[in-house]
Amino acid sequence: MKAIEVKRMSGFPVIILLVSMLFIQGCATMRPRNAVPLDFSGKVTIDGMPDIRTDINDPDPVVMQKSLIDSFKEEGLVNLFGTKIYPVLAISGGGANGAYGAGLLKGWSKEGSRPLFKIITGVSSGSIMALYTFLGKDYDDQLEDFFTKMSTKDVMRQRNLFSIIFGDSLFSSAPLAKKISTIVDGKLLAKVAEEHKRGRRLFVGTVNLDAQEFVVWDMGMLACKGGSDSVKMFRKILLASCSLPMTFPPVHFKVISATGEIYDEMHVDGGTVRGVFYIDRLTKNMEGAAKIFGIDPSKYRPQIYILSNAYMSPIRQQVKDSLVDISVRSLDTVVGAANNGDVYRLYADAKRRGLDFNLAYIPSDFKPNPKELFDPKEMQRLFKRGYNDAINGYKWYKTPPGYAAEDGTSEKTE
Repeated sequence: MKAIEVKRMSGFPVIILLVSMLFIQGCATMRPRNAVPLDFSGKVTIDGMPDIRTDINDPDPVVMQKSLIDSFKEEGLVNLFGTKIYPVLAISGGGANGAYGAGLLKGWSKEGSRPLFKIITGVSSGSIMALYTFLGKDYDDQLEDFFTKMSTKDVMRQRNLFSIIFGDSLFSSAPLAKKISTIVDGKLLAKVAEEHKRGRRLFVGTVNLDAQEFVVWDMGMLACKGGSDSVKMFRKILLASCSLPMTFPPVHFKVISATGEIYDEMHVDGGTVRGVFYIDRLTKNMEGAAKIFGIDPSKYRPQIYILSNAYMSPIRQQVKDSLVDISVRSLDTVVGAANNGDVYRLYADAKRRGLDFNLAYIPSDFKPNPKELFDPKEMQRLFKRGYNDAINGYKWYKTPPGYAAEDGTSEKTE
């Protein structure tokens, strides 16, 4: 969960971070690892689940691309002048700021025009939001509860100084793991599997820290496997996607090579590499394979919606001349700029391909005043703002902020 979007809340974690880093250098972690060797040139997979994930920059045609091709073969897409239009939703992280996106989605349901998304992607806390959205409008109340009723103690637990110095994070993610476990059970996975079989797709992103790779997980494919192992893996992936490095401990996945060697991979928050992601990279060199299955990619037109749970316009703030305040504000600026860059990249791809682009983000006139990292009162206020924006007919931005439309028209939909 991005620290940046819950910044303005407390300088205490930053103080701990700066102090502990002075001690932590040179100290070996207490957790033994059997990481994938640096010179390893083969492929490793999750044991018994070789078809649930892929590297976004080198998509596996047997895994993720087949899943996408199979989804296009299913019925249920809207046909317009011989072209099948399907809506895709990409959700960013945002920590406590996810309350805005949760409110917008529930309000959108109430307003009545929220589409049934063909594909939904999510990173960090956006992975939780993506899951609820994928399950449909009947889960809007659970979505609201998750992003309005939690407090900091429900997400993280402070570690002692010894654990910080010789460990792998400032906080324990045990409370968040427990919360995820209460959400994800066999019944929920059965519902995800049902939607997957209808041709819809749910993708969640994590970062393989050893390889510096953004990994995309096909959560519907995983759900279709069923059983307790799938439930545990589903929970583990969501936790990994929310595990901001240094704030939370990384999540380790046991992997196996083609010749049977067992290794482990270290995964962290998907937002470490991408604030938001779309399937554009997953469809790389996919046209030939699609035509083999009788699918003409030119007949499919994505309608892209990006829900950024962040401020995308500069927010003026008087910064105190102290190490902590300068550090927090600088980190805020760097990550905010990176998030904007991801949105601009997706916009450039959509414009190049002639796709319908739609963007939502937290309005700059909303001024937060949280008392803790996850302040229920502030999250409820932010949720209400998103909800009201939606039920009053949210006007989605057609370009990223600061990008003037070529014809001089408004950046928002009319």
